[in-house]
Amino acid sequence: MAAHLTNGRVNLNILREAARKELREFLDKCAGSKAIVWDEYLTGPFGLIAQYSLLNEHEVKKMFTLKGGRLPPADVKNIIFFVRPKLELMDIIAENVLSDKSNSRDYHILFVPRRSMLCEQRLKELGVLGSFTNIDEYILDLIPYDGDLLSMESEGAFRECYLENDQTTLYHTAKGLMTLQALYGTIPQIYGKGDCARHVANMMLRMKREFAGSQNQILPVFDTLLLLDRNVDLLTPLATQLTYEGLIDEIYGITNGYVKLPPEKFAQKKQGESSKDLPTEPKKLQLNSAEELYAEIRDKNFNAVGAALSKKAKIISAAFEERHNAKTVGEIKQFVSQLPHMQAARSSLANHTSIAELIKDLTTSEAFFDNLTVEQEFMTGVDTDKVNTYIEDCISQKDRLIKVLRLMCMQSVCNNGLKQKVLDFYKREILQTYGYEHMLTLNNLEKTGLLKLQTNSRNNYPTIRKTLKLWMEDANEQTPNDISYVYSGYAPLSVRLTQVLARPGWRSIEEVLKMLPGPHFEERQQLPAGLHKKRQQGENRTTLVFFLGGVTYAEITALRFLSQMEDSGMEYIIATTKLINGSSWIKSLMDHPETQIP
Repeated sequence: MAAHLTNGRVNLNILREAARKELREFLDKCAGSKAIVWDEYLTGPFGLIAQYSLLNEHEVKKMFTLKGGRLPPADVKNIIFFVRPKLELMDIIAENVLSDKSNSRDYHILFVPRRSMLCEQRLKELGVLGSFTNIDEYILDLIPYDGDLLSMESEGAFRECYLENDQTTLYHTAKGLMTLQALYGTIPQIYGKGDCARHVANMMLRMKREFAGSQNQILPVFDTLLLLDRNVDLLTPLATQLTYEGLIDEIYGITNGYVKLPPEKFAQKKQGESSKDLPTEPKKLQLNSAEELYAEIRDKNFNAVGAALSKKAKIISAAFEERHNAKTVGEIKQFVSQLPHMQAARSSLANHTSIAELIKDLTTSEAFFDNLTVEQEFMTGVDTDKVNTYIEDCISQKDRLIKVLRLMCMQSVCNNGLKQKVLDFYKREILQTYGYEHMLTLNNLEKTGLLKLQTNSRNNYPTIRKTLKLWMEDANEQTPNDISYVYSGYAPLSVRLTQVLARPGWRSIEEVLKMLPGPHFEERQQLPAGLHKKRQQGENRTTLVFFLGGVTYAEITALRFLSQMEDSGMEYIIATTKLINGSSWIKSLMDHPETQIP
């Protein structure tokens, strides 16, 4: 049982259990012993749904990673390929099947999240389609990450939607939301902002009409769905996140709820051991609210984490001291029964103290401070219309290209585009320093609006900033009273829109909404008679906020902060196509010349 999924306002374990049930049913279709051949990208998301023990109970004896050539030896009756519907993977599967000499095996394919006619056609062309006993699909759209967080883990979503004009992800999103409504009831109100949001809402309403006969008799858990396009707020992911969880992601990257950290910081060096005896494998830690201490500190601004850890250290050592006071058998028994919990807390504290030290080494560096200063100047509108000397210096020192692109895009977004001569200067410098192959990446950034030419001299950003109070001087990092603490002054635009929608409503900011890209809209979904909620006095409403194109951990934290505010009257559950940070986001838009097909 995933307890951390049941602690929130909405029991997300229901969704996980539904996914597990479908997986069991598919495995049972393939009678006898099994080996699973995994498309490597799927192992992380699947790990959030089912551990090896579940697979083992259904006679899965071996697991392999999908790669060319012959399959490793396995004495099993069934070989099951778990793959995304990608043509290049079909070529590998065909190679595996054709080089397998044993005729006694059954082959099966499970496409995640959808079957694909094109892929089946490719298998047919390669002469192996007839070798498969079962070809099925496993609809893994929304994966529960935590008690208030769902992700589709669709890594190309932003690129597909905004660069390639491919609506596959949007279709999966609409399907995922239909699955969610089948489990948690019809969501009566839908609000949205942006072109992709409009598409998803249209598809949902169309799907609902197609299923008009089967009325959903579940009392709605969610009151409202808010669909937000990522390109409505291009600024937030470019800024450096300053929460504990956000910084872990910025520096080390959190993948499917796990982070890999430098091992030397976590190894206990024993006496007589030389440094070469220390582990070289990265330390892998799982990060979610199941860990008490992490749940407590992940949403704090990093400047408040040190004090929280030392307070925790005092509590834990006081608890261990209690053993001297345990005199009677009963008292000793009670102390012993608490020991496992205390030891877990102590080890958790040691891990997070080490992580905080690693982060602090970086955040106290001059480079980090200089970068942050420039970001904050852009966000407050200082000198955004001319070539920035810090960006110029970073290029001439050949600093990381992603860092340069993040800052350049941020300047463009905060200035409603760059003047021709500024944009040309940056492009020329980047191509001369980092190589002409990056022309493709610069084109992609322009197509998605992250980098653009200022076509009219009017810059709307200052108006948006003032109206939505996006910059708060003297943000309180220790005991926050506003969402701006997650970026030490900047309040994420996406979350401000969410906050205003709840109260006083979007009518109060019509002017600003018109300045942001895409339409804004409201839809109502009819509920079957008798399913309208009788709201108790003081009971909070629940909104599902769906970010189309990715969300950052700092935005999630800001929404958690709104849920916890005494007078907000609203609790938020967050869903997204992918958890992103500025670097992973820009990286998804980079074209790597070595993989370019000539």
